[in-house]
Amino acid sequence: MSDRGHVPLGPGAEFDAIRELLEQWGPLSAGAGDDAALLTVPAGARLVASTDATVEDVHFRDGWITPTEIGYRAVTAALSDLAAMGAAPLGVLTAWVVPASWRSRVADIAHGVGEAVARAGTVVMGGNLSDGSKLAITSTVLGSVRTPLRRDGVRVGDALYVTGRLGGVGAALAAFLAGNTPGPEHRERFARPVARLSEGEWLATYGAHAAVDISDGLVADAAHLAAAGRVGIELDLGAIPLAPGVTARAALVSGEEYELLVAAPSALDGDAFQNAHQVPLTMVGRVVARHPGQVVVLEDGHHVAVGHGHDQFLA
Repeated sequence: MSDRGHVPLGPGAEFDAIRELLEQWGPLSAGAGDDAALLTVPAGARLVASTDATVEDVHFRDGWITPTEIGYRAVTAALSDLAAMGAAPLGVLTAWVVPASWRSRVADIAHGVGEAVARAGTVVMGGNLSDGSKLAITSTVLGSVRTPLRRDGVRVGDALYVTGRLGGVGAALAAFLAGNTPGPEHRERFARPVARLSEGEWLATYGAHAAVDISDGLVADAAHLAAAGRVGIELDLGAIPLAPGVTARAALVSGEEYELLVAAPSALDGDAFQNAHQVPLTMVGRVVARHPGQVVVLEDGHHVAVGHGHDQFLA
């Protein structure tokens, strides 16, 4: 495997498993086998790094989605953080805790990881395998950016936009928890989200100056923007772009969507965005000076009480 820049691995069952993974990934992996990965950042760019964990019985349950979809989803969740920064990916590190009950499915998980990095146009640069009681996949993503979309770039007067349509993931999760089979489109949104990488770069190029990916729900992630910029945010309930069969109130708190919420000081061209990416871009609110640090949802000019989205440490 030296033709792909991998360092030869020593003996042992763990390294045999790693060799199998690298062989499966083929050209989708590069530079593995050393104590750390080496990468080159383009001249004039800054390194961007993020990490995300996917844990059995927290983010999914065995039987909800396939092992391939678990691997794909785990890496895509981390890549979405790069998208929110307007960054281009340079590589992925993937660390797995693999119980005995999952060992026979490692190749399928790896296939999903490969699908995610291929879709993002990047490679697996290394990682780690460990034993444990629950399947867990931690993905660390590395990227580069010249003009990052930081959360604290949001300013009073900005318009707020959302990519895609919201609520499908929440609808799928509700069905899974009730012991039902989600509708095909809702299940697809849960099992195979899309990291909006090219969309994030486009938005940064055409005027957006702050962003967050929607992982905790639109209301919760809008609150992150409000807190970072010490501003108020008003969302228009009637403007929220909805997945089929989903209510606007449900869409507001649907987490793990991995769409982007972006702020821009002037109007963005939604038609040009849709033509470029085949994804809608919808204005959903504005940034205001009143109620700093808070999010207010309006329907026909009146305040609407809604939930606050997902919090990892709240039951």
